[in-house]
Amino acid sequence: MAENTTQQIAELNRKVDTILEYVNQQRLKSQAVEDFIADASIIGKDIYDSTVKSLDEHEVVIEPDQIRELGIRLAQNIGNFNSMLDTLGSVLDLMRDAGPIANEVIIDATRKLHEFEQKGYFEFIREFGAIIDNIVTHYSVEDVRLLADNVVTIIDTLKNLTQPEVLRSVDNAVKVFSSMETADIPQYSVFRVMREMNKPEMKRALGFFMTFMKNLSRDSNQTYQS
Repeated sequence: MAENTTQQIAELNRKVDTILEYVNQQRLKSQAVEDFIADASIIGKDIYDSTVKSLDEHEVVIEPDQIRELGIRLAQNIGNFNSMLDTLGSVLDLMRDAGPIANEVIIDATRKLHEFEQKGYFEFIREFGAIIDNIVTHYSVEDVRLLADNVVTIIDTLKNLTQPEVLRSVDNAVKVFSSMETADIPQYSVFRVMREMNKPEMKRALGFFMTFMKNLSRDSNQTYQS
């Protein structure tokens, strides 16, 4: 009987201790909430006072109706604000995912630009700019207009000049001219010229010249007639 009573008293003491501990925790929580409210009140008052002072210094007058209207508009656009925040979150996620890719692109572009500079691309572009400047300086707008009117003919001429047989002929002519001693060209009499004309190479040269002139004259006549 006595042992049973002792156990009941011990159990009762444990329950009382639990209740007291709970009450103490609630008191601490209440105290923490009261301290937070007090601190928030002080901070809020300081913010309010500083805001009022700043508005007064800048001569800004806010009517209560304006504040109420602002609150109503904010409440009406809560959905829009949520959409904006969702969009902002998506953009941030995209930027976070695309960041490494963008860094790689920037690194590759920097390397390629450095490679171009080492090869002299930028120096070439600068010199090409000087060419354009000289063209603009020495030619008028009318000259450019005439060039535009005849650009097809010019391109066709350049196309024909770049034919392999034409380039070989021009190259041979340049080589022959470069190898000639222009400062010490011998004089030819009429009789010597006649003797030279009988040589096979001169006959081929005359044949080439005559054929060239005949074809040129024929093409010119066709052009004039058209």
